[in-house]
Amino acid sequence: MSTSSWLDRPLLGFDTETTGTDVAADRIVTVALVHSVGPGRAHETVATWLIDPGMDIPEPAQRVHGISTAHAREHGMAPAEALAEVAEMLADALRADVPIVAFNGSFDLQILENELRRLGLPTLAERLGHDIAPVVDPLVIDRALDRWRKGKRRLVDLIELYGVQQDGALHTADVDVSATLDVLRALAAKFPEIARADLAELHQKQIAWHRESAESFNRYLQKQGKTPDAKETWPL
Repeated sequence: MSTSSWLDRPLLGFDTETTGTDVAADRIVTVALVHSVGPGRAHETVATWLIDPGMDIPEPAQRVHGISTAHAREHGMAPAEALAEVAEMLADALRADVPIVAFNGSFDLQILENELRRLGLPTLAERLGHDIAPVVDPLVIDRALDRWRKGKRRLVDLIELYGVQQDGALHTADVDVSATLDVLRALAAKFPEIARADLAELHQKQIAWHRESAESFNRYLQKQGKTPDAKETWPL
């Protein structure tokens, strides 16, 4: 890996745990931001937020992340306070050309922007005054560069595929972020063109890669007689 690679500079990992998978209706329960200046946990600084989402956390979501409605109500921050802090930290990083790294990051960014709008707060895009970039999503990259590999592509699957050391419970936001950063570095080791790429160029490539993948999946759904509902824009 070249010493001039963007991977050798700071990265900001981002992940949320939520009340569900609907970016328009569901709410954020936890957020983790992991500032990484190199491989390994010793080079990471972690910030986490537990949020009272203002609604019951459905049982399926509780089973995923282990946070009950009662726990969030008792110990969680008010959403406006917490998410304003999160949005400003993300904006500060992007202003400093530190990329956001997020696995399936389109979901996390969409639900964050929707939450900020609902709360009457400036969105991340509004704080920046431009599109949210650069974003690096190992899921988008893996789908594009290892397109024909069969099997699932969840974070846990990529952790196993790339031999990443797992040192905590997945679906804990900070653990997911650290694992995502490890997967990204493993992807770059397998596909060196990632590390060599200019960040702005890589962001644009991911837009095209995601669109191609979504269009292909929508064609498949149509052939199956199903509604083609894969969103073709990325990351929002």
